[in-house]
Amino acid sequence: MAIEELEQKLKDVIMSIPAYDTDAAERARRHSDQLTKPPGSLGKLEEMAARLAGISGKLWPDLSRRAVIVMAGDHGVCEEGVSAFPSAVTPQMVMNFLHGGAAVNVLARQAGAEVVCVDMGVAADLSHPDLISRKVVYGTANMAKGAAMSREQTLQAIVAGINIAEEKAKQGIALFATGEMGIGNTTASAAIASVLGGLSAELAVGRGTGIGDEALMRKIEVVRKAIAVNEPNPGDPVDVLAKVGGAEIAGLAGVMIGAAANRCPVVIDGYISSAAALAAARLAPGALPYMLASHLSHEHAHGALLEVIGLSPIIHLEMRLGEGTGAVLCFHLIDAALQLMTEMATFDSAGVSKG
Repeated sequence: MAIEELEQKLKDVIMSIPAYDTDAAERARRHSDQLTKPPGSLGKLEEMAARLAGISGKLWPDLSRRAVIVMAGDHGVCEEGVSAFPSAVTPQMVMNFLHGGAAVNVLARQAGAEVVCVDMGVAADLSHPDLISRKVVYGTANMAKGAAMSREQTLQAIVAGINIAEEKAKQGIALFATGEMGIGNTTASAAIASVLGGLSAELAVGRGTGIGDEALMRKIEVVRKAIAVNEPNPGDPVDVLAKVGGAEIAGLAGVMIGAAANRCPVVIDGYISSAAALAAARLAPGALPYMLASHLSHEHAHGALLEVIGLSPIIHLEMRLGEGTGAVLCFHLIDAALQLMTEMATFDSAGVSKG
């Protein structure tokens, strides 16, 4: 597609996102209040059930078909020494996902979810029958020296994410989670959080894969430099993703928009997925009600980033792995919320007196 076609495709999908069904959500809340428990006593599980009703337009949607979309890409900013691991780990971990050996694979099997692995910008040629290749770059350029990607490449990545969500929805997937792999992507996410979320570099930058104090200070300076060099426009999320983002981050933003357009809930993972969620929400405000934040990452700026987006995490297990691990864990809580609503007795059916 030419850049004009990509821009139009994105605009058309954003315009097609259905409105959140507040009536369905309210019906779910009223039903919850009739169950044999004090009102609101199941806390976030009750609110989650109401959100899912509002998203789907159905009182109790069938979300048994689910997938975690794991997108991978390399980052040229690794040249600046911002990660504890070399970029070679990215393609190695992609193959680990495809062979079923990563943490997200284990948790996805437990949750009955499909792992969909997508090469968005890995700096290597990868081949596997289960790999979806939507490569727009062989790793981004070093954002400390210039734009990470062109606008056209960024739009290609966003639209690729939209298309994958559309394809999976047509195959029957009703519940999505987002995951990622890319050495250096916490640096890009910090820059996105700083520009779109107004967070200072000191707050936005964390230790990522476990860097020491010296590398942390270098990482903060790199984020400052990348923003100064590129001058990304906070009013244009595509420009921000192009200049200081990553192919997998842009692709995940597309998945979130595409899931919303297909009336599917999407569970957001940690810091990198949340940076993508912020970009998606700024591009398509109508997509925000379709997002659920899974967990509070141990990456110290994650809470502030979620607050900027307007999302509240469900769990806090001090995780910081990425891959979609926290999001997939929340599939169990989604199942619990729906089963409580469909299987619990009401006060009338159980003959229990209301308070």
